[in-house]
Amino acid sequence: MTPQRLKQIVEAALFAADTPLTSERLLQLFEDRERPPRGALDRALLELAEDYAGRGIALVEVASGWRVQVRAELSPWVGRLWEERAPRYSRALLETLALIVYRQPITRGEIEEIRGVSVSTNIIRTLLEREWVRVVGHRDVPGRPALYATTRRFLDYFGLRSLNELPPLAEIREPELLFNEELALEAPPQPHSTSQETARAVPEQHNDEE
Repeated sequence: MTPQRLKQIVEAALFAADTPLTSERLLQLFEDRERPPRGALDRALLELAEDYAGRGIALVEVASGWRVQVRAELSPWVGRLWEERAPRYSRALLETLALIVYRQPITRGEIEEIRGVSVSTNIIRTLLEREWVRVVGHRDVPGRPALYATTRRFLDYFGLRSLNELPPLAEIREPELLFNEELALEAPPQPHSTSQETARAVPEQHNDEE
């Protein structure tokens, strides 16, 4: 198989898939007799990324693998393809998410102690329903409160390969900037997707019941 043919197959698979693909998953697309070496696949991915340089789409690696996506700076225009408004998240939700990200595993009570206010059940439910956080255990104290931590889906959504790519907590001043404009971590919708799940979230002020 020629390098060009391999690159075409990889590109087609990335566009057809509705989730990121790992290198291992891409290699599984080939029968044993035609499976390319891992090095050849890595070169194909690198060349594809270079091919997309300066274009409206990019090949990026996130926690769950590789995906082709719209460049973040173009999401305001691409997002108009969908009638639904992008989700809006309250400051309270973003603060709660930031604490889980940087202090995980952490209990709801510990979040409330740090923030100085109660955490709405709706906030926890939203984070769980979006699969950005999950229960990873229970604190060994009376009541055995749930311990929350982030998920691979959280990393994928914000275009991260690992938590190490986040800035140090000491540098964070506003949670809205962490998860929105300043660091532009949010991944825009993939070109073939019909969902706005990854449309840019615009924070707005709400109380903790939202």
